[in-house]
Amino acid sequence: MKSAKLLFVTLFCAATAAARQAPAPLRFEVTVAPGLINAPQNGRLFVVMATRDRPEPRMTIGHTGMDAAPVLAHDVAGFGPGKIGIIDRSAASFPIESLSALKPGDYFVQAVFDSNIDLKSVNAPGNLYSSVEKLHVDPDRGGLVKLQLNQAVPAETLPPEDQYIKWVKIQSAVLSKFHGRPIFLRAGVILPKDFDRDTARRYPLRVHIGGYGSRFTTVQRMMAEGSEFRRAWLDDSSPRMILLHLDGNGPLGDPYQVNSDNHGPFGDAITRELIPYVEQRYRGIGQSYARVIDGGSTGGWVSLALKVFYPDFFNATWSSCPDGVDFRGFQLIDIYKDKNAYVNQYGFERPSEREINGEVRFTMRHECLMENVMGLGDSWTMSGGQWGAWNATYGARSADGRPVPLWDPKTGAMDPTAVEHWKKYDLRLILEQNWKTLAPKLQGKLNIWVGEADNYFLNNAVHMLGNFLETANPPAKSRIVYGPGQGHCYRGITERQMMDEMAMAIQNGKP
Repeated sequence: MKSAKLLFVTLFCAATAAARQAPAPLRFEVTVAPGLINAPQNGRLFVVMATRDRPEPRMTIGHTGMDAAPVLAHDVAGFGPGKIGIIDRSAASFPIESLSALKPGDYFVQAVFDSNIDLKSVNAPGNLYSSVEKLHVDPDRGGLVKLQLNQAVPAETLPPEDQYIKWVKIQSAVLSKFHGRPIFLRAGVILPKDFDRDTARRYPLRVHIGGYGSRFTTVQRMMAEGSEFRRAWLDDSSPRMILLHLDGNGPLGDPYQVNSDNHGPFGDAITRELIPYVEQRYRGIGQSYARVIDGGSTGGWVSLALKVFYPDFFNATWSSCPDGVDFRGFQLIDIYKDKNAYVNQYGFERPSEREINGEVRFTMRHECLMENVMGLGDSWTMSGGQWGAWNATYGARSADGRPVPLWDPKTGAMDPTAVEHWKKYDLRLILEQNWKTLAPKLQGKLNIWVGEADNYFLNNAVHMLGNFLETANPPAKSRIVYGPGQGHCYRGITERQMMDEMAMAIQNGKP
């Protein structure tokens, strides 16, 4: 009996000693420097640990791949000077499973506090971030890492204008009413050559939409010295028109420029407020025959959708590698039949992006786990990323004011009750159900290109749309070009050829 008691005492003492020696779990404490903000704020707190300091770790948030910089995040309410934000093993993490799974090593560490509710970006004005610190981090050794948010992203300022590039920023009445606060529309404008020479001349309008999240400032790159676009735009023989580049950012990421329950009435804002403003300010013709649309990827879908939803407002569209135009092919998901977004019908992880040769770069689960870390509530629906923005555009609005998820953030299980609302944005379905009304307004107006090896499997949905258009009655007279062996974003036409086709459509559309 005494030996048993002695053994118990010995084990108890050993356990007590081990407990005393065990390090405290690794965690990060983040504070705000005095004077940086005036009042407590709600938002998403991130800690990023990169193996190099360029680009800054905060700018890698949203990158995919198993070699992406580890990111941890947590919602924080009432954050400000005097408060401590905690990032520990309970935080959402990517691409690692948790902070405990972090590989020990030297990292460039940076904290970010995302509180901007009008522009969904870690680099949005007013967001806070810390200086980059090189630290040795080891979860096995535990410890406390203190970081201070000591810098803020500056307030927005428009870049300088020049002879051709102009900027537009106007408050939208309809969007401000929807969101209950001032919401602004931004756009880049490229003027035609010799715009100032004949002040009485009026011009047609080309509305251009870039890829996902493409900002209005992209016009600077378009007009860079030596670019294909600049050469075509300024050539003496090129058609003269005004280019309007829409902005790809909003409260929930890219708004896709159409009316939606979550983003708000962006389609109406573009057609009733922004375009009339630009046409009046820069001598646009201001009639539907003189408005053409083009875009690629996100812009490919938007350019088609604007023509479908506002068929009397625009003339024709030139759309390349459009996002899913048939939701039976929403990338590789059939939203009407599939039970899970992450796992296919055969029980395998569903790819999200591939190389042209077919090699899988990452899966749906992987990409959405990244967006779960980015999004409030650990949900991809609030990430401002690609899947989150799609869901905000096509999905319903829940009672808490957030988008209804089409699938569970963690398991990928589809919610069949959410599908009905998505039908309003399935372009093939809309055309099929309303073709007799839409046909006279769309015949010969749809031009689409897609690579047969599109990295995001977007060619599948284009084929589905094409199957309808090829047999539509009355005939659609549309053009769909498939690029064998071509990836994302294939456009089988040069900039100058497209401009010439636009000019011909405008000429033919004159009343």
